[in-house]
Amino acid sequence: MEQGTLLYEGKAKKVFATPDPDQVIQYFKDDATAFNAEKRGTIFNKGIVNNTISARLFQLLEEKGVATHFLEQLSDREMRTKHLKIIQIEVVVRNRATGSLVKRLGLEEGLELDPPLVEFFYKHDPLGDPLITEDHIRLLKLANDAQVAGLRQAALHINGILAPFFKDKGMLLVDFKLEFGDSNGQLILADEISPDTCRFWDIQTGERLDKDRFRKDLGRLEETYQEVLKRVCS
Repeated sequence: MEQGTLLYEGKAKKVFATPDPDQVIQYFKDDATAFNAEKRGTIFNKGIVNNTISARLFQLLEEKGVATHFLEQLSDREMRTKHLKIIQIEVVVRNRATGSLVKRLGLEEGLELDPPLVEFFYKHDPLGDPLITEDHIRLLKLANDAQVAGLRQAALHINGILAPFFKDKGMLLVDFKLEFGDSNGQLILADEISPDTCRFWDIQTGERLDKDRFRKDLGRLEETYQEVLKRVCS
């Protein structure tokens, strides 16, 4: 399927139209950003890694009954997906305390969160994707109450599938971000699932296996992304 008109370009992907208005092509870039794009760089072949990992994980979730936008992996960097209206809410599931949660609440780094914590963020780059409450969601009319409940339920269900999957690969799923679209009232998982959108720690060593290596200048970026790809697809 050939790429058509460029519909959207984000920090990590380009989205192209196709002859079918209900389908689009996602093209995964090597660009790396952090801190709301204040820090920019490139991770060699990141797009290939994230496309392949996302395809594998979307297929896993589909097998478990989770509706996703994934249709097929077209090439190393391209994925054919359903064309959805994206809900402007990022849903974050946290299994361990780290990152902004530690800064906001003063929790101990690595503290296990039982049950997992679900947070909502306003998907709005100019505002820095701020943390929002359910009341904020109502105020901004980002979603109705049923959708908010559905987002929380879907996110926790996906966590229940992915956390043991990664544990079997020797990886702790620390936290991750999800985005959803709406299709005739049905919530559909969209975007990607990759080291860009998840935090992974090696179960044995605690080594960071995600974009924190870019955020914190830890080095070994390409090697780390390739290691996650190897484990996910093994």
